Amino acid sequence: MKNLILPFLLMVTFVINAQKNIYENTRFDELAAEQQTLAILPFLTNLNLDEKLSKKELKALEEREGYAVQNALETYFSKRKKKKKFVVEFQNTKDTKAILTQNNIDYENMDIYTTKQLAEILGVDGVISGNIDLTILLSEGIPTDFSILDYFSGASDYGRIGIKISDGKTGKLLWKYEKKINKKTGKNTIDLIDQMMKQAARKFPYDRERKKDRKKREGTNK
Repeated sequence: MKNLILPFLLMVTFVINAQKNIYENTRFDELAAEQQTLAILPFLTNLNLDEKLSKKELKALEEREGYAVQNALETYFSKRKKKKKFVVEFQNTKDTKAILTQNNIDYENMDIYTTKQLAEILGVDGVISGNIDLTILLSEGIPTDFSILDYFSGASDYGRIGIKISDGKTGKLLWKYEKKINKKTGKNTIDLIDQMMKQAARKFPYDRERKKDRKKREGTNK
């Protein structure tokens, strides 16, 4: 029994911290009322690696990590969508990339466009984007050896990720979730996103069950 206490406390701490790091626009229901499709963009990545690399090599690795997060989010949403968990659709990332390429937009110049511009170009109602700062190549996996002392000393911290959803029509930020990346948040990109989004599930604004609960509360308050 005692052996289960520490893991349980760490899990509770993880959930509480996840809730604290989530922002939702107070006008979310109004702004997202007519949204049907969201596009997932590759994340803008900043790598701070120990090894010396040329600018070209570093940019290539940052781009790879950014697309890895995009793919991991699509995988997560696709699995949940099969269970009819969401009230919106998600544009196929291959289509997203193809449309951007047709408009001469790539990873290097994507950040010079506004959310409204990207949403209009992609033909979607909202955009999922974000930033990720890393001291390792998350897509290749993180060290599997773990010491509880590393957790408390910060030696297991590998960076931070921020996921945000913006309204395509107004460009306003609708939802944001920030999280530190360490040995407890996932062994690779797919695992990280899967764990993060599961922890944030009750706060994810497009979750079908959450929307039902919100309507029930609104009905009760009338």
